[in-house]
Amino acid sequence: MQAITRFFVDRWQFTAILFLLLIALGVGAVAAIPKSEDPITEFPGVSIAVILPGADAEQMERLVAIPIENAINTIEDVQDINSSSRTGLAVISVEFEWGVDPEEKFGEVIREVNVVRPSLPDGVVDIRSRRFNPAQTSVVQIALTSEDASFRQMEAYAKALRDSIERAPGVQQADVWGAPPAEVRVSADLDRLAAYRLPLTAVADALQREGVDAPIGAVEAGGRRFNLQASGSFNSLDEIRGVALRADGGSIVRVGDVAEVDWANDERSHITRYNGQRALFVSARARLGEDIFPVLEGVRSRIDAFEGTLPENIQLHRGFDQSETVSHRLGSLGRDFAIAIFLVLLTLLPLGFRASIVVMVSIPLSLAIGVVALHALGYSLNQLSIAGFVLALGLLVDDSIVVTENIARHLRQGMQPREAAIAGVEEINIAVIGCTATLLLAFVPIMALPEGAGAFVRSLPLAVVATITASLIVSLTIIPFLASRLLPRSDAGHSNALLDGVMNVIHNLYRPALHFALGHPRKTVMIGLLAFFLTLGLVPKLGFSLFPENDSPYFLVDIETPQGTAVSETDRAVQFVDGVLSRHPEIEWRFANTGRGNPQIYYNEIPPEQLSNQGQIYARFGEWHRTEGMEKIEQIRTELAAYPGVRINLRRFTNGPPIEAPIAVRISGADLAAIGEIATEVERILRATPGTRDIANPMAQRLLDLDLNINDSEVALRGVPAGAVDQTLRIAVAGLPVSQFRDPAGDAFPIVLRAPRDEAMPVAALERLFVWNGQGGAIPLAEISQPRIESGPASIDRFQRQRTATVSAYTQTGYLISAVTADVAEQLEALRMPPGYSISFGGEAEASERSFSGLGPAIMVAIFGVLAVLLLEFGSFAVTAVVAFVIPFGIMGGLIALFLGGESLSFTAIIGFIALIGIEIKNSILLVEFANQMRSRGASLRDAIERAGEVRFLPVLLTSATAIGGMTPLLLEDSPLFSPIAMVLIGGLISSTLVARIVTPAMYLLLAPKDKEEELAPA
Repeated sequence: MQAITRFFVDRWQFTAILFLLLIALGVGAVAAIPKSEDPITEFPGVSIAVILPGADAEQMERLVAIPIENAINTIEDVQDINSSSRTGLAVISVEFEWGVDPEEKFGEVIREVNVVRPSLPDGVVDIRSRRFNPAQTSVVQIALTSEDASFRQMEAYAKALRDSIERAPGVQQADVWGAPPAEVRVSADLDRLAAYRLPLTAVADALQREGVDAPIGAVEAGGRRFNLQASGSFNSLDEIRGVALRADGGSIVRVGDVAEVDWANDERSHITRYNGQRALFVSARARLGEDIFPVLEGVRSRIDAFEGTLPENIQLHRGFDQSETVSHRLGSLGRDFAIAIFLVLLTLLPLGFRASIVVMVSIPLSLAIGVVALHALGYSLNQLSIAGFVLALGLLVDDSIVVTENIARHLRQGMQPREAAIAGVEEINIAVIGCTATLLLAFVPIMALPEGAGAFVRSLPLAVVATITASLIVSLTIIPFLASRLLPRSDAGHSNALLDGVMNVIHNLYRPALHFALGHPRKTVMIGLLAFFLTLGLVPKLGFSLFPENDSPYFLVDIETPQGTAVSETDRAVQFVDGVLSRHPEIEWRFANTGRGNPQIYYNEIPPEQLSNQGQIYARFGEWHRTEGMEKIEQIRTELAAYPGVRINLRRFTNGPPIEAPIAVRISGADLAAIGEIATEVERILRATPGTRDIANPMAQRLLDLDLNINDSEVALRGVPAGAVDQTLRIAVAGLPVSQFRDPAGDAFPIVLRAPRDEAMPVAALERLFVWNGQGGAIPLAEISQPRIESGPASIDRFQRQRTATVSAYTQTGYLISAVTADVAEQLEALRMPPGYSISFGGEAEASERSFSGLGPAIMVAIFGVLAVLLLEFGSFAVTAVVAFVIPFGIMGGLIALFLGGESLSFTAIIGFIALIGIEIKNSILLVEFANQMRSRGASLRDAIERAGEVRFLPVLLTSATAIGGMTPLLLEDSPLFSPIAMVLIGGLISSTLVARIVTPAMYLLLAPKDKEEELAPA
């Protein structure tokens, strides 16, 4: 190591060029690295949605969900299989073990679904598969509003905007939302059909045959080849009206004689509004790993150009733009970073101005190397990686402080700059390497976290590890070179006034306290341990949590009406919620959705599929301040509670892996009735538990259906062909796509045969329906049916291929999810479960178990790795124990800080404790290493301890002060994600600096090998 240091000191030209190269690489990496709000996290999962109109929940489970579950279960590495079956819709989700290739597993799922598809019912109209992919998250969401433009006109402009956005660099896909599907509607007049003795199916058959768009072949004549063309797809409405149905007595009955043919829109199953105005939405997704800023710059330029093409009655509104959030987040953290650097510089002034500049050089160099490493490893610059750099800011100067302070001390003793630089590094290089190694090993458990939690936070510890490793290299190479050139050469025996003041405090306060502690070592150690054990009593009061809420101005309002509610009725509830939000001027904009969820705009937020009883509003506060914002949210929740009979849940986005709800209790078994009874009891317990809100029990509702109760015997006696009743009813009620219509632009629209109706068919219309027999006679439906109301399950959920009901709840403000879950679990233990039925927890409880269950081996590696480094450095178990004895006193301060700050032991707080342990051991190594050096030079045990305590107190104080200075802006940010880290580090470093600097020397005096000629004074 001495040779390396000498090389960089002597070959200063090479060192200067290396310095500039590192800076240039860092600047290039900052420009090139992708920037996003959150880490790029790929969840290895797939969701399959199957639409089968007219099937109830039990049919969807039996005919769709179970066959697909069985097929998917044959794939390797399956972790969970879930399904939810509702009327006309089944959604099957599969999660794979972490570490598999998500793209490969998606392909395997698609293959298995294609294998099982032929066995699914014929009426399946759509099967959609999608990955749990962060690239599915929209980076921009725009609204086109108009009070009088037709939906067809609005959709045409929305599609034009979509196509323009998709051509922007970095955009993966853009979508239009809320447009009712346009169709050419053939509305059959049932009375005319009956008069002509034509069945409804005759119209369908004629349009299907006439509209076939298939190649006929080719003929040759005169040495030339001609492709034959016949009818093909329809190109005009008159062409559809002119299709012949029957020739009778010299006259032709055409489609236009028995039906109205015109443009129409299907029933609007997804109703969209922007700030209360009738609207269509356009959203866009960026390719995975793209830098959000250039992507959205290209998107905005196209939006600006497109806006000028809109007619006066259509307005464009720029709503969600992810780059605004990312820019605000990066700007805030950048500001915090600048403040932290300034505070670090202030804490270094006792070293002298030139020494402070030398130390500060390590910051840009180390950060440059860190950003280069992060970019090379495929990570983005996001809120967590930047937090890692800010966290590292208080740590990366430690090595440089120790090296610079030691070189400066040698200069004050009269050595020449070159010799002082080499001797200063040689004296402490082992200690510095050991300190950094222990700090890096402390972050191993965080980097090794499994599953979604690990993937989400991994960029933070990697940023710390890369930067701290770089700082070690810089401190042992470039810093000695700069110190030998920049530190004053004429200050032998002198120091600056600020340093004199700090040293006077050390001599006048710390020295007497240390002297007293060494005179009573056992009492000192016992008092320190007693204080630590007393603070452990704060742990139950703090409680545990996984990830906090996202500190952004966005929120969602979920609206759920009873199962079976029509879209129009659900829309009334959505409009009520939208009206409540509109009365709060703090809310900048609102995207309201009825019939489905808002397009995905957050990486772990998967929107609900299309359901008539679902609604969702996505909104944004103009500005967000945590305390005032949460008070406003509670006020809005109170106002929303005034709407009866509807579940309305206002919630904010949370960090971490996706979960169904914070508290989720699963009841599994075979019989739905028994599951329903248990679910009712679980719901009662949840409602009675303090701190719960918005409890949802899917088994509490039954779906009412109208069973036509067809008399099969009467149908046969009337000569109606088998299956004709169902086919006729499907055409009349749901409509039957019979062909395609192509407009001049080449766009295809379905031609749908229906019975005359408005947007939705009323029950009374069934009385006017006819069924035709084989002789062409029209039989009124009322003559062969006896309708009756029947009830059935609204939904059937399955977990791990077993019927399961999940009763979920959210927590009220001020309540910890872990505490409420523990309270619920205690009450559930008293439930007596029937044989074959079980209760388990999902939600945050399951996510926490999965996130921390794999930590054991990583923690063992970290612990034994730290012990191995300490044993290599000191060669003594006793001295190693002295170094590690500092840990409790930092934990003590961290717990007190969390308690005073009102925070829980969250995932991020635990990261703070891990970093704190590394810093503490680092400072303790400096003390013990110097004491060992003093003893090797002949000093007695007591003198060596006192001398080491005084000499090493200054670098320990400075490193602690720089770390505190680096964390102060994060603490003042009042961020639920970052502030707990800052609290733990600041509180722990204060207690460690004040307490451990007294207790550790006393422990060293008790455990270190004694001098033969020295006897310890009685404690």
